[in-house]
Amino acid sequence: MAGKKTARVPRAAYEQELLRLQTELVKLQEWVRAEGARLVIVFEGRDAAGKGSTIKRVAEHLNPRQARIVALPKPTERERTQWYFQRYVEHLPAAGEIALFDRSWYNRAGVEHVMGFCTKEEHQLFLRQCPIFERMLVEEGILLRKYWFSVSDAVQQERFRRRMKDPTRRWKLSPMDLESITRWEAYSRAKDEMLVHTDISEAPWFVVESDDKRRARLNMMAHLLGSVPYYEIPPPVLELPRRPASTGYERPPRDLQTYVPDHAANL
Repeated sequence: MAGKKTARVPRAAYEQELLRLQTELVKLQEWVRAEGARLVIVFEGRDAAGKGSTIKRVAEHLNPRQARIVALPKPTERERTQWYFQRYVEHLPAAGEIALFDRSWYNRAGVEHVMGFCTKEEHQLFLRQCPIFERMLVEEGILLRKYWFSVSDAVQQERFRRRMKDPTRRWKLSPMDLESITRWEAYSRAKDEMLVHTDISEAPWFVVESDDKRRARLNMMAHLLGSVPYYEIPPPVLELPRRPASTGYERPPRDLQTYVPDHAANL
């Protein structure tokens, strides 16, 4: 489907399929827990490519104690002196857990390289070490899935415009995000070089066309589910107990407590 212009997925069909896939993701999580599996999902792509909104839908109905979103801030002074991959290793899942990386160690192949936040030597070292690092994860038994969200320049710019006008989403924009418009080709070259070095058989890249966010979310979720050999774990049988008879408890007077004003009553 790469390069093809497709109609936007209708909302009704999207919401129905989204719920079905999210239900399957809950089953996947239960399988991960029961089998003691470890699942790492890497979400990468340009700014405004739809990574964050997809992660939100993936995690929406999952148990946050087992499925964690990892979105690291810029490294501290101490972290800058560590082995580059060290701060990411800390957030890898234990048995029964899922880690959703909202950007990952691939920062060094993209924004750090393009914006000059790392040296050329550090960038080249990353490209050599990353396949080794990921092979180690796979050999350790970690299920590693890597998704690159691909957005066109026109759609990215339109999404930036909408964010600038929307006070609830303006926080998503930074001067660095806007500068990515002027460095479109530099980011393209960086992405191409990254794929050449890190698209390995043990942990291949999967490209998600994301000009249509609805289509991108459904395609990514369906692919993930199809790539893991999970099966449904029968849920435990639960029974709602009968409420015991009252033993004489009386609630204190309501006027002794401070209540939140009923703002909704004025709507």
